[in-house]
Amino acid sequence: MTERQKDRPWLMRTYAGHSTAEASNELYRRNLAKGQTGLSVAFDLPTQTGYDPDHILARGEVGRVGVPVSHLGDMRRLFQDIPLEQMNTSMTINATAMWLLALYQVVAEEQGADITQLQGTTQNDIVKEYLSRGTHVFPPGPSLRLTTDMIAYTVRHMPKWNPINICSYHLQEAGATPVQEISYAMSTAIAVLDAVRDSGQVPEEKFGDVVARISFFVNAGVRFVEEMCKMRAFGRIWDQVTRERYGIENDKQRRFRYGVQVNSLGLTEAQPENNVQRIVLEMLAVTLSKDARARAVQLPAWNEALGLPRPWDQQWSLRIQQVLAHESDLLEYEDIFAGSHVIEAKVSALVEDSLAEMTRIEEMGGAMAAVESGYLKSQLVSSHAERRARIEGGQEKIVGVNIFESTEPSPLTSDLDTAIMTVDPAVEARVVSALGRWRDTRYQPPFNHPRPCKALEKLKEAAAGTANLMEATLECARAGVTTGEWSQALREVFGEFRAPTGVSSAPVAVTAEAGTPLAEVRRKVTRTAEDLGSGKLRLLVGKPGLDGHSNGAEQIAVRARDAGFEVVYQGIRLTPEQIVSAALAEDVHCVGLSILSGSHTALVPDVLDRLREAGAADIPVIVGGIIPNGDAEDLKRAGVAAVFTPKDFGITEIIGRIVDEIRQANKLDPLEVPA
Repeated sequence: MTERQKDRPWLMRTYAGHSTAEASNELYRRNLAKGQTGLSVAFDLPTQTGYDPDHILARGEVGRVGVPVSHLGDMRRLFQDIPLEQMNTSMTINATAMWLLALYQVVAEEQGADITQLQGTTQNDIVKEYLSRGTHVFPPGPSLRLTTDMIAYTVRHMPKWNPINICSYHLQEAGATPVQEISYAMSTAIAVLDAVRDSGQVPEEKFGDVVARISFFVNAGVRFVEEMCKMRAFGRIWDQVTRERYGIENDKQRRFRYGVQVNSLGLTEAQPENNVQRIVLEMLAVTLSKDARARAVQLPAWNEALGLPRPWDQQWSLRIQQVLAHESDLLEYEDIFAGSHVIEAKVSALVEDSLAEMTRIEEMGGAMAAVESGYLKSQLVSSHAERRARIEGGQEKIVGVNIFESTEPSPLTSDLDTAIMTVDPAVEARVVSALGRWRDTRYQPPFNHPRPCKALEKLKEAAAGTANLMEATLECARAGVTTGEWSQALREVFGEFRAPTGVSSAPVAVTAEAGTPLAEVRRKVTRTAEDLGSGKLRLLVGKPGLDGHSNGAEQIAVRARDAGFEVVYQGIRLTPEQIVSAALAEDVHCVGLSILSGSHTALVPDVLDRLREAGAADIPVIVGGIIPNGDAEDLKRAGVAAVFTPKDFGITEIIGRIVDEIRQANKLDPLEVPA
């Protein structure tokens, strides 16, 4: 078979962006030169949550997990010398998706592009933010309106753009089973399509165009047969929903279109070289089957459980895709699983169970109602707790973690502090300074922007009414408005939303029967509370800054609760001041901080300083997250009692260690009880 007869390869991307627009632009152009066929933009947490870099909550977060984009000037610089009319750009952005798309469109117009030819995706799935990733801003109703307005606008003006990417990826990261991943994502899609239909913004005869632009972003784990069947089940259910619920007759418009990032949750800090074969297996799940093949793939790097990948690490993952697409014979055949009784049975079971769960959600009032009631979140917390229990109990085996743990020294990690990329702490100050210059000069030549306040007033008027918000947002972009100003204007109209944590309603996942590790820890908890003359030990679990990945914090909170602690957990997005205030008000015996974004170096010392100033330096502080060895040592020298990273997978053992730290801080003798 000749090369010409092969199927066309999927879009190949790497999820990238860091430090500044200038640094990220250089990275994008280098990746494109290496054969990458699309861009996938990672924005930093302030940009994702609608804050400018100089906001108090942005401290320590600027440029760490993505690129900061505060205004039109940043977006211009991000795509300088990259012709957007020829590019396919994915932007992982949700609460502020409308704002980032407006900036992107204006930059494309300045380049002379025909916006009807722009291709790419804005993720724009707010439901999974409430459930798993935590970059939501507004309540469900207004958030759904922003999504609806974007979809209606792009169908009219940017017909090749995917205005939403229903994202089940982070649901699996939060513990979702394949059935939960399918059913929650499909229920979200139904909520969105119903909202667009009911808004009256799209004529009935054009609704097929809306359906045709809905895309999905999924996760693929290492159980690659099951994951491949999951993708076939996704496609089968989507075809049924769009045909039966929305009356779409055109089979091309009903096609299930999805991109994928394979599972980062399953990547390990222990023996991280094993992550390479995990990534390959996970990629096979979404490429082997022609009838359920991804349209775009981005792979994590082998060292993402250690920290931020370097350009070389990202290149390795890109080359994995290229070898499969160009050296193997994968693209030469029709679907190699057609007619398999095993595959058909598994797909049918997934379809049946997913449709049953979708019916249950529909009976609750749909996805948005199931978010607000806390049902979806509590189900995910429970599933995640059960998975962690299986790992700790050895029923679910992970090579290098709970089986085959002996290892030769790895040259890849001989120097852990150079095995990842670090963001210069001075970047934040430079970004904040540049933002100040933008604000000071946006009224002057060569900018000559109209006054942003006028554009913002129009935005608030539109938000208070029923007009499509995209036009007012575009006017703000052209007027030099900043990300924080746009978001704040809508916050004033829509308010903000704190999603349910799911911790209090999560069922017990690990039993405390006599002789079990949890029973022993419960004895330690009870004995220590008695020794301190306290009814219960109290643990505050806090997430300072903007890191919304709360899965780990929730699992610690649930297990501590089951071990007999009284747990104080107020959810995500707290300042160090708020955490310390809660610790003092609740008279806690320990403060546990969870940070995965890299902002630990700025935020943890602040918490320690505030505790000392309040005369509460005797409260032990523990920290968990993706923390390089050097940083961990610095935190301990600053006064942190213990640091836990992904290699510390035994949650019951961690709870036991917390009790030990409480005893030591209160000058109690150690308990000779195994944890």
